[in-house]
Amino acid sequence: MKEDDTSGERERARTGPDKPSGGGRSRRPAGPGGGILMGRPFGVPVYVAPSWFVVAALITWVFGGQLDRVLPELGNARYLVSLFFAVAFYASVLVHELAHTVAALRFKLPVRRIQLQFFGGVSEIEKETETPGREFWLAFVGPLLSLVLGGVFYLGLYAVEPDTVPGVLLAGLMISNLIVAAFNLLPGLPLDGGRMLRAVVWKITGRPMAGTVAAAWVGRALAVAVLIGLPLLTHTGALGNSTEDIGGMETVTDALLAAILAAIIWTGAGNSLRMARLREHLPELAARALTRRAVPVESGTPLSEALRRANEAGARALVVVDGQGDPTGIVREAAIVGVPEHRRPWVAVGGLSQDLTEGMKVPAELAGEALLDTLRTTPASEYLVLEETGEIYGVLSAADVERAFVAAMARPGS
Repeated sequence: MKEDDTSGERERARTGPDKPSGGGRSRRPAGPGGGILMGRPFGVPVYVAPSWFVVAALITWVFGGQLDRVLPELGNARYLVSLFFAVAFYASVLVHELAHTVAALRFKLPVRRIQLQFFGGVSEIEKETETPGREFWLAFVGPLLSLVLGGVFYLGLYAVEPDTVPGVLLAGLMISNLIVAAFNLLPGLPLDGGRMLRAVVWKITGRPMAGTVAAAWVGRALAVAVLIGLPLLTHTGALGNSTEDIGGMETVTDALLAAILAAIIWTGAGNSLRMARLREHLPELAARALTRRAVPVESGTPLSEALRRANEAGARALVVVDGQGDPTGIVREAAIVGVPEHRRPWVAVGGLSQDLTEGMKVPAELAGEALLDTLRTTPASEYLVLEETGEIYGVLSAADVERAFVAAMARPGS
């Protein structure tokens, strides 16, 4: 499916939809946990999203219809066998995702969680790989494990009779894993093959952004090909199906499935481009450049007097200090706005300030992802920015960082 290489910025922007069953990196699960917690292999929580149950029911219904033709003697028990197939198939998807996870942990990349959902699974990897070689291997291990599983199920067929429940299940799991591997090896983002292509172009050009642009546009081309080609292949019988059995409902179902797959691939490719563009401009988010100049005032200073001093100094923020000049709080901008002008001479700044915590003290040299991670760890509306010497540099507004972040997302990549 997809591995999601999204750290601080990916938390805010979302990193991308899932790829159709296979392996991947993506983010933005529903809810705090992303579904039902199933376990913690290798210390990484695995969640099953509510959408999985919709797919499991669909697989049970479709596979049950196929079993009725192959093993009609099963009767209604075929749906129980089909449900087992759906669970076993997603267990294979989980193995695919665990391959990405183990590789990421080996490269010392933290993995937030694995989520099984509508069209497969997602491994949420918190950081970007440092080299194209690691990127290639991290993407390749998922399809590789799916190929291995397909081989294992193929060997299992030699131990059972073909026209039996075990034989049909093993054949179905073999074919489905081979399809997962083949599909995810297609060279377009957000598929694993797209990340492999990105790594190759990155290696050749020395520029990660060039690899992302190439793989993302190939991904968009794949989306168009899936949208048009999948219904045509099914309708013409090129996939081995009988054209005589194709009716109106099957045609609509194929077209709908193709549209969903194409939308997932197209959106994922676009998200990959946006994330790459953001990473390229992320170093421009520097605390020193975004910090507002501040004036120190004591707690009992009337707001009107504090604002007068700030205007004279050309400052846009107020820091409350004690008798020794040490900062104790930040006067919140929202609190200042909420005080009518005629009352400002009678309101002390101490009543409008937010007490400082250690997490609200930010080094002036912080920039990029490190800055976003620091702000994410301690959410606040304003932060005190300090020089290495401990001297007050100014106040950093979370709103200013957010505006700069959005501007970085909108700026075209090089």
